[in-house]
Amino acid sequence: MDTLFGRKLGMTRVFLEDGTAIPVTVIQAGPCPVVQVKTRDHDGYDAVQLGFGETPKRLLNLPAKGHFAKTKIEPRRYLREVRVESADGIEVGSEFRVSVFNVGEKVDVTGVSKGLGFQGVVRRHNFAGGPKTHGQSDRVRAPGSIGSSSYPSRVFKGLRMAGRMGGDSVTLKNLRVVKIDLDNDLICVRGAVPGKAMSFVKIRKSR
Repeated sequence: MDTLFGRKLGMTRVFLEDGTAIPVTVIQAGPCPVVQVKTRDHDGYDAVQLGFGETPKRLLNLPAKGHFAKTKIEPRRYLREVRVESADGIEVGSEFRVSVFNVGEKVDVTGVSKGLGFQGVVRRHNFAGGPKTHGQSDRVRAPGSIGSSSYPSRVFKGLRMAGRMGGDSVTLKNLRVVKIDLDNDLICVRGAVPGKAMSFVKIRKSR
């Protein structure tokens, strides 16, 4: 297994032996129990369904309650499927922990970026804005003209405009694993990770 799910706890720094300070993001990775195993013979492809994060049973709907009751696993807040080359040897109920990663190797981390709400073109697309001279004091952060003339008499799709910013799925690749705490299921990766503190993230070994 080369993939785990976890929760971004926040950022701190780690000191190397020579005194160099490295900024790291601390992630609680796992434990992720196997809730379901899919095989090529039965489902048409090989995959493993992993769970993460506890949740009260009263918050589940009936299908979810039946799904967990069938496997006799405590309810999990998140359920995600991971494709594998072969599901042989993987059983329902077994757990994957942070020990699947090693210090020094590189991982890809996927999260949902912070939502910034409705933003203008200067912040969203780095527009320069208009000049403040010649009576244009109210056009400093305006986008400028967006339309064409009599042909084609419309605004093209995909034009950069003001709109909702953030809240997108973002993957940062090749982040180096600096430290692993096996007792507390913590992994420290160098640099920043998408999302706010306590947000759900996916960690995968870089390919």
